[in-house]
Amino acid sequence: MELATVAELQVLLEGVALPAGRSELLGYAARERATPAQIGLLRRLPEREFETIDEVAETLVRVQPLREREVPHRPREESGAPPGGDAYTQRQPESGAVRD
Repeated sequence: MELATVAELQVLLEGVALPAGRSELLGYAARERATPAQIGLLRRLPEREFETIDEVAETLVRVQPLREREVPHRPREESGAPPGGDAYTQRQPESGAVRD
């Protein structure tokens, strides 16, 4: 399924009263003269209420990556000194200085 097709469906559904279930979305789309392809997409939706049009689209085609963990991993410590040593953090480092 193409993202453009789902985006067009989102535009079609912009005036629907939310939250709405699948049957309300189908009824609204039919009244707005949805294409058979758009009606077919809406029929794929699970029978539940949707709070936003983006939620409808996300159910049809996943855009956001799934979280692997609920809590993000802790960052690792730096792997060593920054390149250029202390000069890395100075505003006016000595040009051409070489580390030992």
